[in-house]
Amino acid sequence: MSQPPFNPFEAQLDRDAALSILRDAVAGADDGELFFERRRSEGLVFDDGRLKTASYDASEGFGLRAVRGDVSGYAHSTEITEAALRRASETARLAVGAGGGTWADAPAATNQKLYTDEDPIAGAAFPVKVDTLREIDDFARSLDARVVQVSASISASIQEVEILRPEGTSVRDVRPMTRVNVSVIVEQDGRRESGTAGGGGRVGLDGLLDPADWQAKTREALRIACVNLRAVPAPAGVMDVVLGPGWPGILLHEAIGHGLEGDFNRKGSSAFAGLMGQRIAAKGVTVLDDGTLPDRRGSISVDDEGTPSAKNVLIEDGVLVGYMQDRQNARLMGVAPTGNGRRESYAHTPMPRMTNTYMLGGDVSPGDIVADLKDGIYAVGFGGGQVDITNGKFVFSCTEAYRVRNGVVGDPVKGATLIGDGATALQQIRAIGNDPTLDPGMGNCGKAGQWVPVGVGQPTLMIGGLTVGGAAAA
Repeated sequence: MSQPPFNPFEAQLDRDAALSILRDAVAGADDGELFFERRRSEGLVFDDGRLKTASYDASEGFGLRAVRGDVSGYAHSTEITEAALRRASETARLAVGAGGGTWADAPAATNQKLYTDEDPIAGAAFPVKVDTLREIDDFARSLDARVVQVSASISASIQEVEILRPEGTSVRDVRPMTRVNVSVIVEQDGRRESGTAGGGGRVGLDGLLDPADWQAKTREALRIACVNLRAVPAPAGVMDVVLGPGWPGILLHEAIGHGLEGDFNRKGSSAFAGLMGQRIAAKGVTVLDDGTLPDRRGSISVDDEGTPSAKNVLIEDGVLVGYMQDRQNARLMGVAPTGNGRRESYAHTPMPRMTNTYMLGGDVSPGDIVADLKDGIYAVGFGGGQVDITNGKFVFSCTEAYRVRNGVVGDPVKGATLIGDGATALQQIRAIGNDPTLDPGMGNCGKAGQWVPVGVGQPTLMIGGLTVGGAAAA
């Protein structure tokens, strides 16, 4: 059953009193806000023929921030009361102290609404969700006798926020999120391999519980598992690599995107610090971070400081033209905030974070790009990876990849890892496909202990001279 809209000033707290306390907290500071949040989430996991997990979580609270220069005073509480707010105000003031700050301009107002405000948890009855998971399990097993295990999950959540500014304005946003995921394990001749598919976004559950949707996800998970059943050990060495469209953009996100966040560049710790206006990528490479795409997982109508999200160009035709900024780092760098101030919850301070980060397409057909690959790897699926922001060095594991010789796609390979650094990889992009694609809606991004949902995307790309880690010499 849906709950009434979250309104911290309706019964829990007097708005005028809250505004007065906030203004006391930020007196002499440069910026600050009160961030209220209520979040509810539900998750169901059906594993190996039975409902393994059914969880429901609910939380609410506030965070109060006062900012002066590069210092932030922050306090939060699960208790939305005037007494708790006064304690938080005193704590925040301790960090910024007294003095004469220069007050920052308030965020611009916006009426943009990029997704529904309906509660997705209430979008389907609990028994319907359980039955759907059981149907997914049965369907996967009916497709192939080699299926030995199926795991399927449905998750839905709704986050309601209100941001009160010292100027007296407030901004509200209601953020739904849903996802369906399917994993399949197949076995043949004593060998077991797995495949996973899934996705969702800021949408209701109706579309995701449609058999046409979850059957497609199940078939894709099974396809990947069966491909891996016949995979041979991956080669090792320096070679050209073709990346498929869509989810492989996670490499772009990690190896390049984090390095274009404002805080790392203000502090000089990014590999791209001090390079504004310079060519950092091959011609034709244009990368954007866009929080305004309707219904996408990484989209936000406003960020967690109240700034409207935006379509921000980061790299244009190979030239660095912008960073992603929250309010604090933008002010310290003398630029405008870009709508990228995000936080995991009321218990966290905002920082520059990506939303939906993707590369625009080029004019080469994907088939021609693969045909031009003389000896290398065609990677279309990725799992986990690691990146060092200071130098952009990355290591990514492939979940689906193929050996290519003389433009012919050969055997799938297992155990391939891609090793390189973002700055060099950008320069070594040799071909850009005309098939730009966004991921299916399954990205989560971690930074400084905070996790937020994100989106990625790219066209088919050829990158020269990446190190491929594998089991056999190339």
